[in-house]
Amino acid sequence: MSFVEPSLERRSLHRFEKRTVGAPTWQIVSNGLFYVVVLLGVGLFVYYLYTFQRGQGKLILYLPFLLDGARVTLIVSTLSMVLATIFGLIGALGRLTRFAPIRWLATVYVEVVRGTPILVQLLLWYYGVGYVLSSIGFDPYSITFQIMTALQSNSLVPDQMNLFFYGIIGLSFNYGAYLTEVFRSGIESVSKGQTEAALSLGLNSRQTMRHIVLPQALRITIPPFTNYFMTLVQDSSLLSVLGVIELNHQMFGLALPQTDANVKMFVFVLGSLLYLAICYPLSLLARFLEARFARAYS
Repeated sequence: MSFVEPSLERRSLHRFEKRTVGAPTWQIVSNGLFYVVVLLGVGLFVYYLYTFQRGQGKLILYLPFLLDGARVTLIVSTLSMVLATIFGLIGALGRLTRFAPIRWLATVYVEVVRGTPILVQLLLWYYGVGYVLSSIGFDPYSITFQIMTALQSNSLVPDQMNLFFYGIIGLSFNYGAYLTEVFRSGIESVSKGQTEAALSLGLNSRQTMRHIVLPQALRITIPPFTNYFMTLVQDSSLLSVLGVIELNHQMFGLALPQTDANVKMFVFVLGSLLYLAICYPLSLLARFLEARFARAYS
């Protein structure tokens, strides 16, 4: 063994050095060219924004309106994702339960919501469910106004409260169906042997789910969860059909009346950059969390 082990160690070290040190020249050159092209593209784009702004002063004119729309988009998306997470967890537990009626109900929820357009669902929530609830006296604006009056903050209640309410419910109900499958697959990916071991150690099913299964499923569901969050931010633009003045509504309201095509393009590009400014940090956060949770398995 004393003669075999050094030989194996030298061979493994040689293979490692070959992989790490002997990188092809064309790969190094191509990577360098890629970064040069990216930096050049970013520089030209910044130059375009600077020259267009200096010539016409549109950035100072339009940016405050777009930032106000971006604020509404961020608030609506965050609230919708919180509710969608709740719907998704409830739906996932319903899909995994042994009680057949609840399992069938959760399955119908997932299949119907995923099989119909989100725009139609938003319209049904506002013009269908909203009309039915208002006919029996349910008014989100009045209820919220009374609650905020007791807190002496009713000035914070927006005039579009009903639009916000049904828009957020519609988005969260739709994405809750997708997150149901994400959470279900994450829970089922955890080995059943760990559940059996936890039960044999005296933990009940609720403690096993909370302390053993869900922490491991969370690591697996982070990438698709973040992906759906970013998609939800972009799909929040559909609320403009209900009259919610968010980023997409502001962007079209500023661009469409313009007769100059360059001004229209400038507004759309500026609005798209704000969407990117919202979504890209989510991507970075997902990578950080994924790497952080992966340390226990490395």
